[in-house]
Amino acid sequence: MKIISWNVNGLRAIIRKGALNDFLAEFKPDIICLQEIKISESKLEKENIVFPGYTLFGNGARREGYSGTAIIIRNPLVKNLKIKTGIGIDEFDHEGRIQVLELKKFFLLNIYFPNSNHELSRLKYKEKFNEAILKYYQKLDKKKPVIITGDFNVAHEAIDLARPKDNEHNAGYTPEERFWMSKFLASKLVDTFRDLNGQKIQYTWWSFRFNVRAKNIGWRIDYFLVSSRIKKNVKKAYILDKILGSDHCPVGLEINLD
Repeated sequence: MKIISWNVNGLRAIIRKGALNDFLAEFKPDIICLQEIKISESKLEKENIVFPGYTLFGNGARREGYSGTAIIIRNPLVKNLKIKTGIGIDEFDHEGRIQVLELKKFFLLNIYFPNSNHELSRLKYKEKFNEAILKYYQKLDKKKPVIITGDFNVAHEAIDLARPKDNEHNAGYTPEERFWMSKFLASKLVDTFRDLNGQKIQYTWWSFRFNVRAKNIGWRIDYFLVSSRIKKNVKKAYILDKILGSDHCPVGLEINLD
C-alpha cells in the first residue's frame, strides 16, 4: 500500500494549479492525506470536487479559509474502511485537524498539528494537543497498529532543518516541541524516514520568502510515524522534494501488511 501525506496550503489553490491532479495521475497512491485544506465543511459540500478513481473525505475547520484536513482514497478501498473526524475533544476538533481511518489491519491518523506561531502564542495549545494525540494513539494501539502522518510543525533534531542555530527557540524548533516529538518516539512509534534513510538530509517545507526553496534552506516537519511492531513491514519512506504546488512537498510511505 502506498500512502502519501501532503500539506497543500489550500485545496482549491492546488487544484487550480493542477498540481494535485497531476500528482495523483503520476504516483497513483492508494491513500493521500492532505493538511491545511483551508475550506470549511459547508463549502466542501457545495463545491463538487472530484478526483477520478478516488473518493474525497473532507474535514474542514468551522472557520473559513483556515486549517482543515482531507483524505483521498482509491475507490476499491472505500468499502473496507471506517472513517471519523476528530477525537471527541471540541477544543481541537473544531479546527478540522484530525481524521481517523480504520482499515482491517491498522489505524491511520491524518493530523495537521498546530503551529505554535512566531510569538509562541499557541505553544501551550499545541502541547495540550500533543498530549491528547499521544493518549489517543496509545488507546488505538492496544487494538491494532497505528500510522500517524501529517504536518507536525516541528523539526525534531538539528539534522531536520538547514539552520538550527539560527532557529533555536523559534516556532517549530522550541525545546518544548522537540520534547514532544521525542515523547512520541519513546512511546513505541518510529520515524520511518529517519529509520530507513539514516542521516540523509531532506526537507519538506520551505518559506515562500527570499527564494529559499531554490537554495534548499528548509525544514523537515512532515512525517510518517508507525507503531514499532510494524516497522518491519515498511518497505519505503521518502520525501518527494521535487514536487511543487505548495510550500510543503509530499512525503510517502509504502507498507505491506498482508
